[in-house]
Amino acid sequence: MTLLTQLPMPATLLVSIVIAAVLVYAPFILVGAARLQMGYDMSAPRTMTDKMPSYAQRANWAHQNAFESLALFAPAALMAYVTGQDSTIALGAVMAYLIARSLYSVFYILDIPLLRSAMFATGSLAIYTLFFLSCRTALAIG
Repeated sequence: MTLLTQLPMPATLLVSIVIAAVLVYAPFILVGAARLQMGYDMSAPRTMTDKMPSYAQRANWAHQNAFESLALFAPAALMAYVTGQDSTIALGAVMAYLIARSLYSVFYILDIPLLRSAMFATGSLAIYTLFFLSCRTALAIG
């Protein structure tokens, strides 16, 4: 993550989207391991979810939620890129999002709902911060 703080902000915004996309698949490693332990059913892999251990089910849910979050973060980061956001606030939002999403999956898999929810809120706040900064610039407000 230190690399992101050393890059020019436009590069940071673009690289953060790539990192966020990779984070989508991090929890899926546990899902794949659970499927292999159970005997992978290539004809119906989605039906295996209900039979997986609870940690693997939560990993699957974290994986699915990561897609939903990426669907908001990617346009927010792209808007920040297009509007030339180059502030410490924008950088902080990007870093907060990536850290929060990393921890979100960990807390989901470990079944710590309060911390998972806190990471979801942090990630969401980071996304909406990027949206706000971009819209403020695009509309030339204050």
